[in-house]
Formats: sequence, structure tokens, C-alpha cells
Amino acid sequence: MAEMLIGENTAAPAAGDIIKDVTEADFMKEVVEKSQQVPVIVDFWAPWCGPCKTLGPALEAEVTKAKGRVVMAKVNVDENQMIASQLRVQSIPTVYAFWQGQPVDAFQGALPQSELKAFIDKLTQLSGDDGGLGEALEAAEAMLAEGAHDDAAETFAAIIGEEQENAEAWGGLIRARLAGGDADAAAQALEQVPAAITSAAPVEAARAQLQLAQQAATAGPLDDLRAKVEADPADQQARFDYATALHAGGQVEEAVDQLLESFRRDREWNDSAAKAQLITIFDALKPTDPIAQKGRRRLSSLIFA
Repeated sequence: MAEMLIGENTAAPAAGDIIKDVTEADFMKEVVEKSQQVPVIVDFWAPWCGPCKTLGPALEAEVTKAKGRVVMAKVNVDENQMIASQLRVQSIPTVYAFWQGQPVDAFQGALPQSELKAFIDKLTQLSGDDGGLGEALEAAEAMLAEGAHDDAAETFAAIIGEEQENAEAWGGLIRARLAGGDADAAAQALEQVPAAITSAAPVEAARAQLQLAQQAATAGPLDDLRAKVEADPADQQARFDYATALHAGGQVEEAVDQLLESFRRDREWNDSAAKAQLITIFDALKPTDPIAQKGRRRLSSLIFA
């Protein structure tokens, strides 16, 4: 199913359709005119150029991964000096990016693979063609909302296969594993998140949900903890444990109330544990969630009171 969702828009064209040798005779057709439909990367190179031999294959590899969302034109400057002169190519390798008939980006020299990927990602975003990943993300979120967590996890994983640093997909995969009751698999997925996106909001939200789920596994009996708090309202540990049990039982707003009361009584208790727990709960919720919005306002009021 996941492959179908993404594959509808990402069927890989033949290599000859996306990477071509271009000359002065067909530059207008293969670069300027074609860039009206798809971004075109133009690689100015020459057979005697050492860095060109490094950059060319690396660039071709990234263009191939884009599956037709960008195409590449290779121009031998020895045989096509007029084009190189018109674009003021003064050294090689030089790479231009064309979109809608105009050069929109460029660089010189051999770049690391990560920078080549970023260069191409920027172009694909410019064209607005994400290869169907946006639709796949929406479908995966719908599956998750309907309780089809295995299908959702499969789709999120497929998206990650297409775009390794897709923070929404990683966050979704972790949440899908949690929804399936497999906190260990969720933790393993979290460990595999690429370093570049570990602080992204979707990943932070999933991390907060995982943390709360792990706490829930050891939450004490709700009635016993409630009685303990009622017997001694100043017992901060009992109130914190009670809030954990409330959250584990799905009583999120009541848990927030208890943590706010704990913060009001002693904000410094246990290295500001109540405040930290509140932030974890808020992060786990959607930014538009009324419980998170109201809770953040009340916490701010207490902080600046």
C-alpha cells in the first residue's frame, strides 16, 4: 500500500530521460524550454578536468534519486564554448540550475554529497513537486487516526525511504509504533532519526509522547495516589505520581491541573520536575490543542506572578 501511495507519482524515468549530453544545438530545447516544466541542472565539464570526474557521477547519483523531479544536462565546454561564454563560465566544474527559463542557482567546484543533495532538494521545493510525499504523509496520518497503526507505520517508513531527513515521517513512525503498543520499537525508531532533524518539532513531539508512555508503564494505582494527595496536599512526590497516573489513564487535563498545583506550591521541587513534566505534556500535544494552549498560559502566569 505504501509503495502504491508514493509510487503513483515517483515512478523512476529512464536514466536517458533525466541525464543527457547537451550541445549548443539543443541547449534551448533541453535546458531553457524544458525548465518550464521541470528544474534543469546544467553541468559544465571537460574530459581533462579532474574535479569534474568527481562531481559528475556524484551529481548524477543525486539527480537519479530525485526520480525525474529534476533533470540534468551535461555540457562539454571544449565542444560548446559559446554557451559557456554566454553564461560566463570561468572555471570548471560549474553547475547552473534553470527553472522557468532562467538560471536560479549555481556553484563552482566539487561539493560534498550532502551539499549536492541540499542543492537538488532546494530545486525540487522550488518547483513544488514533492513526488507525492505530501499526499502520502496525509494518508499515513489518516490511517493513524483510524487506528490502522501498522499500515501507517509502513507508509511513514516508505516515505523515509524516499526522503531520509523527513522529520514529519520520522515523528509519524514513532507515534505509529506507540499507537501499536510497542514502545521498544518506538524507541528504536527514535534512535535512528538522522542527527540533522533530532530537534525538529515533529520528532520532539514524538519523543515527548514516548517519554510519557514509558512513564505510564510504571504509574501507580490511581485511587491510592489520589488518597495519598488528599491526605497530605504538601506531598509533592505523591502529587507528581498522581499526575503521571492521571495522564496514563488518559486524563490529560486533570494531570496538567495537578502539575500546575505542584508548581504553584514549590516551583523548585526536584529540579523543577513539575515544570519539566508540563512542557513534556505540552510538546506531546498538537500546538493547537486547547489543553496545551490553556496550560501554557496558566504556567506563564504562575512563572511571572
